[in-house]
Amino acid sequence: MILADKAGPVCSPRFMILLFSLSPELLLLGSSVQLQDNGYDGLLVAINPHVSEDQNLIPNIKEMITEASFYLFNATKKRMFFRNIKILIPATWKANNYSKVKQESYEKANVIVADWFGTHGDDPYTLQYRECGKEGKYIHFTPNFLLNDNLTTGYGPRDTELSMKLNRNLCSSDITGTFVCEKGPCPQENCIISKLFKEGCMFIYNSTQNATASIMFMQSLSSVVEFCNASTHNQEAPNLQNQMCSLRSAWDVITDSADFNNSVPMDDTELPPVPTFSLVQAGEKVVCLVLDVSSKMAEADRLLQLQQAAEFYLMQIVEIHTFVGIASFDSKGEIRAQLHQINSDDDRRLLVSFLPTTVSAEAETSVCSGLKKGFEVVEKLNGKADGSVMILVTSGNDKHIDNCLLTVLSSGSTIHSITLGSSVAENLEELSYRTGGLKFFVPEKSNSNSMIDAFSRISSGTGDIFQQHIQLESTGEIVKAHHQLKNTVIVDDSVGNDTIFLVTWQTGSPPGIVLFDPNGRIYNTNNFTYNSALQTAHLWIPGTAKPGHWTYTLNNTHHSLQALKVTVTSRASSSARPPATVEVYVERDSIHFPHPVMIYANVRKGFYPILNATVTAIIEPETGDPIILRLFDNGAGADVIKNDGIYSRYFFSFAINGRYSLKVRVYQSPSISVLAHSFPGSHAMYVPGYIENGNIQMNPPRKSMGRSEEEQNGGFSRVSSGGSFSVLAVPLGPHPDVFPPCKIIDLEAVKLEDEVTLSWTAPGEDFDQGQATSYEIRMSRSLQNIQDDFNNAILVNASKLNPQEAGMKEIFTFSPKLFTNEPEHQFDGKKQDSHRMYVAIRGMDRSSLQSAVSNIVQSSLVISQNSPVLARDCLILKGVLTALGLIGIICFTIVVIYYTLNRKKRIAKKENGTKLL
Repeated sequence: MILADKAGPVCSPRFMILLFSLSPELLLLGSSVQLQDNGYDGLLVAINPHVSEDQNLIPNIKEMITEASFYLFNATKKRMFFRNIKILIPATWKANNYSKVKQESYEKANVIVADWFGTHGDDPYTLQYRECGKEGKYIHFTPNFLLNDNLTTGYGPRDTELSMKLNRNLCSSDITGTFVCEKGPCPQENCIISKLFKEGCMFIYNSTQNATASIMFMQSLSSVVEFCNASTHNQEAPNLQNQMCSLRSAWDVITDSADFNNSVPMDDTELPPVPTFSLVQAGEKVVCLVLDVSSKMAEADRLLQLQQAAEFYLMQIVEIHTFVGIASFDSKGEIRAQLHQINSDDDRRLLVSFLPTTVSAEAETSVCSGLKKGFEVVEKLNGKADGSVMILVTSGNDKHIDNCLLTVLSSGSTIHSITLGSSVAENLEELSYRTGGLKFFVPEKSNSNSMIDAFSRISSGTGDIFQQHIQLESTGEIVKAHHQLKNTVIVDDSVGNDTIFLVTWQTGSPPGIVLFDPNGRIYNTNNFTYNSALQTAHLWIPGTAKPGHWTYTLNNTHHSLQALKVTVTSRASSSARPPATVEVYVERDSIHFPHPVMIYANVRKGFYPILNATVTAIIEPETGDPIILRLFDNGAGADVIKNDGIYSRYFFSFAINGRYSLKVRVYQSPSISVLAHSFPGSHAMYVPGYIENGNIQMNPPRKSMGRSEEEQNGGFSRVSSGGSFSVLAVPLGPHPDVFPPCKIIDLEAVKLEDEVTLSWTAPGEDFDQGQATSYEIRMSRSLQNIQDDFNNAILVNASKLNPQEAGMKEIFTFSPKLFTNEPEHQFDGKKQDSHRMYVAIRGMDRSSLQSAVSNIVQSSLVISQNSPVLARDCLILKGVLTALGLIGIICFTIVVIYYTLNRKKRIAKKENGTKLL
């Protein structure tokens, strides 16, 4: 589909005009949106809990989606429309005429309605960070945009906003208008420099157009009712649509989608059915822990890890006023604690006392029996399990999970699963996937903190970041006897409330603990609260923790080595300023070798991206050492958009088949400015004005959505679990080389005089890791030729270009004149020819595996041709210069002769004088 400017991404083909659907494989959250009989069911719109209650907002949302459905139906040639939509109302809204939620939550929304924090614009945008043809994450509207009718003069009707993508480089060449400089209309060459608008210039569109495309570019024009197709798409436009989608039009991408291919036009109807809307609202927060107590939980400290993590969850993570119950299971289920509402620390401690302390003698497990007891617990509150959450922890191999799948799906409950060990049933995660829950895997490593990370990741799902605990630190090491684990964690000024330091150990007496705050105050063992049975110690910092570096030291007082672990969490320090957060996900949660896993970490402050952070993924397989992988936001390899705050990387170092646990650590150095950029994504085009009846009519200036002026002082640190993913079909022994260099997606060309300088980010030997062996650069005067037949385009000699390490910037300069004797570069004999040339590149590794062809760039090729007049002028000039040269030589000769004769005369006179003496 059509993309935005340099910050805008590729849109999704799945929902066509909406361009924002959630992908279950991407977020590990089951997407309920389905296409059935040409209609989309299950679209979820969520209103942020910090949006003030306004009953005008809901009808405006309904009107927008209803009109968008008709628009979509026509634009897709009667193939698709919206049938059923759910609107999630914040629990803070007082009106009580809403249905109760089932498995809907703010994090699963396809459309969110939320304010910006601070003074910013009202641009609707789609958050997108994946390759062409992939779904985006969500589309974002501000309440002001939905309520303020004055904004539609600049953005166009709201129904088309739901179907727009900004493209500042025209998709359709049929759209007409005038370039306007500071003093009025001006020629294009006065406004555009190197493809960019000169400051003070803009393009004002004619209010009346004949162009019908493209929806993704000029949604505000009434004549625009179609997507760009092959005949209307502007392949010359230097935009991300062409860059990422190999010059294909929006309609070409759409027609390749599964939804399009699995539907047929509804030619027997002129209009689709009117969408139906359901208004749902979350009630009380209800959670039940469903815990495996089979004999398998006695292996590898599994029960101890469960106890430590569950205690931490109950004491710190789960939010105030939540109803919590506990059930356990082996071959049968048991209720350990009925629902208790958390209103105080005493309530939390009471729930901790119901956690299992021993395992049973039975090895058999029945997950269905445990969930059945969990449903009994939560149904005691309102008679239903709707809107409840189950946290399922198991290490058993239950082959009968399918027996309760339908019951789980109809329960209205969300299942988060935490699995331990490699013997867990492969289909266990289906419970989480189908209910929109998260899934985690805990490796059998004594120093792994994955269990606590999993519990820390599970939130209430309300979208209220100010009420959620944020993980600042999570680490574990095997420490030798009488040795230390020492490290530093940053508590930045956006957090600090309810700050908790948790220390866990493996065996014996607790370690010696020393903690220094930024002012040098010392907290030692006596300041921590201990639970000897669970081998945990925690310190709660009263008030707001001081921002800065907190240094901790753990001394292993045991006589042998043991695993020591530290977890630090905190809450936002102010409700007026959102804290920095990191959200981790993978492209797909189950892949087959040799396909790579694409890892993403969205690092942001509120809705604004954080740049220049050090982002590291830690991937733990079922057995073996963790793999450390640095993620980048450089717009290369797996990272589609540069500087959007989404750090990405390919992962393909598969040690074994099975489950892998993922978490990401983010560190921002205090010495690096982290000024949040304007928010990335595909933004709606704001039209500055129109030309009507020959007169320019300007719209009110758009409120800028530019940079957030707030800087993050002192740096910050974050840790977040990304759940788990599975890898299948990994071959035994050494892997064959099946991974080519990744596609180059950021090729750029700059022309200076008679030379062209290319620049791009180096790919690797394998995808974006290592070092490629060589590059193949080709050029052509025909865009179509280089696109369709790269192998036969003109080869540029790049033999002296040695690839650098992946991620480094490559620069290569060559003269296109060297290739003008090729057949396709023969010129027509005019005085001066300005020809476009097109260049693309691909990398090659030592096994001769080739990357996909890069994005295609263009540059002008100016060749001077000698005409008779120019030849005569050159001859005359040559004659003049020759004559002047001869004259100079003669003059020089005369001077030399004159000087020589005079010298001889002086010598003769001197000799005569000597003789006379």
